[in-house]
Amino acid sequence: MAQSDLTRVIEPACQKLAEQQGFELVDVELVREGASRYLRIYIDKPDGITLSNCETYHRAVAPLVERVDYDFLEVCSPGLDRPLKKQKDFDKHAGELVEVHLFRPIEHRKQFEGELVGLEDGEIVIRAGENEMRFKQKEVSLCKPVIVVTEEDIALDDEDEEAAGEQSEEGEASDEQQI
Repeated sequence: MAQSDLTRVIEPACQKLAEQQGFELVDVELVREGASRYLRIYIDKPDGITLSNCETYHRAVAPLVERVDYDFLEVCSPGLDRPLKKQKDFDKHAGELVEVHLFRPIEHRKQFEGELVGLEDGEIVIRAGENEMRFKQKEVSLCKPVIVVTEEDIALDDEDEEAAGEQSEEGEASDEQQI
């Protein structure tokens, strides 16, 4: 199946199913890794995706994508540092620190970091210090948020794990874990 068929036929079917199940379809990609072809479908929802959500969607989408020539079907979360691709992604992350990776270097550099101003007229605009930089979206291989983990985040995570351990001992812990 050609990439255009994936976009024209499969993506709309995946989108409809995602909406029916209360998810956002983030992306559908068919990639070759080694000798295998992976059909990857990324889904999300405001409070995060669980393993159970991925499994439910996987079971429902498998019959819809059977005409695609793939070896493995993966349904997964796009992660915290999900690539920014659509206008709404750029709007949501405006004011945040992002990495921009280019297909070809500009001034001997292929990677830039700065505060996202937004996506304006097909250009990704970032601010680094006093400098504003513009990159044509078609020249950008990847734009994603920079995830900064602080000591406070680590301490909060340790507290969450301790609380979960106490709940497990009491038999009250859920097997639903956000991914």
